[in-house]
Amino acid sequence: MNKTVLILLFSIAPLGHLFAQGKYIARQGQVTFFSYTSVENIEASNNQVFSIVDIEKEALAVSMLMRAFVFKKALMQEHFNESYMESDIYPKASFEGNILDFDASLPASQTKMIDGKITIRGITQAIQIKTNFENSGDALVLSGSFILNVADFKIKIPPVVAGNIAKTIEVNFRFQYQPYEK
Repeated sequence: MNKTVLILLFSIAPLGHLFAQGKYIARQGQVTFFSYTSVENIEASNNQVFSIVDIEKEALAVSMLMRAFVFKKALMQEHFNESYMESDIYPKASFEGNILDFDASLPASQTKMIDGKITIRGITQAIQIKTNFENSGDALVLSGSFILNVADFKIKIPPVVAGNIAKTIEVNFRFQYQPYEK
């Protein structure tokens, strides 16, 4: 019995220690989006996303450059940056939020809601995102997905191509955090 308790304690100790440390940083997080239409699917990925999570304050912040999204077709990337996102005027998107009911003492992975605000094209919208936290060795991994409405961010879609662009976009993310050391 005592051996079982010791093994259990040693197996969960790394996670408790990881969460107890406080601040974590992800310098190359990944955000992808997907838009389905009957004409053509649109997808892109951005592997240059910066994020910080503070476990003690249950807070999260994300920042990314819009021009860092990579598309399979160069013309899509050009239209995304110049016509729809206006990346010269609005170069960044950001998110700030609070992790609801996070318990650093719990072992293994946790599924939690993050309540926050996302800013795209200078427009801020409230959003709740279901996320998964997990221990991956000495790192903290955060992943999840959510849906955004194009109209909420006043993205202008010309009537000629309106059938080629979905009204909602599925966004997926994955951040692998390392302890933040000053």
